[in-house]
Amino acid sequence: MQRDTYNVDVAGLVLGRVATDIAQHLIGKHKASFRPHIDAGDMVVVTNVKDMKITGKKLEQKKYFRHSGFPGGIKTKPMDELFEENPAKVLEFAVSRMLPKNKHRSERLKRLKIS
Repeated sequence: MQRDTYNVDVAGLVLGRVATDIAQHLIGKHKASFRPHIDAGDMVVVTNVKDMKITGKKLEQKKYFRHSGFPGGIKTKPMDELFEENPAKVLEFAVSRMLPKNKHRSERLKRLKIS
């Protein structure tokens, strides 16, 4: 199995469109030898994340949730705060949620390098 390196410059590109492209390369669906049970995707290197575009009112309206496991332990963070703190995390969440929820997911996310 040959793993290539896919370099993406996301300056000026839309978040969702970039995330789907990255997910396809991590899964390996762009290859003619694609098999769903074999993880044969590529390494993906992403640059200029802070210059990525987010369309619509997502920055004000979208919220990210996490839960501590205790009653009343839900925490929310708006997208604009998270994008200001760490724009790479926003892209990582988008790509992660586009990958299939199976045993290959964590291995695929390890091949995503965001700088």
